[in-house]
Amino acid sequence: MIAIASDHGGYQLKEHLKAYLAAKGVTCLDCGTDSTDSCDYPIFGKAAAQAVASGQCERGIVICTTGIGISISANKVKGVRCALCGDPLSAEMTRRHNDANMLALGAGITGPMTAERIVDVFLSTGFEGGRHERRVKLMMEIEQE
Repeated sequence: MIAIASDHGGYQLKEHLKAYLAAKGVTCLDCGTDSTDSCDYPIFGKAAAQAVASGQCERGIVICTTGIGISISANKVKGVRCALCGDPLSAEMTRRHNDANMLALGAGITGPMTAERIVDVFLSTGFEGGRHERRVKLMMEIEQE
């Protein structure tokens, strides 16, 4: 299951991606918001990140207008590695090298077709391990300081 969340600026892209993923047989846990009414992205970024960190969801997708604020919010949750990606190569590399478990998108920057491709790559790419495993471990140790 994939956690998905947005603020008002990312709502339409969130709904588009939910339908896109459902058509592919991917189940989403919608962590909000439920409209284009103005709201605060940290609330929804946190909810999706907690679903991933707890193991309830395998990965997560969070969306705001730029993807910046909601990615910062998601990354405040212990155990989350959320990467803001605007292209498929970044999505591939953050999975391969950083074992990112959450993807952030900027709805005001990334159109629906590009977002579909980024999501496809993010969800289908595995972690490379090897020397990258040591680096991910070092990143996660920072949370303990």
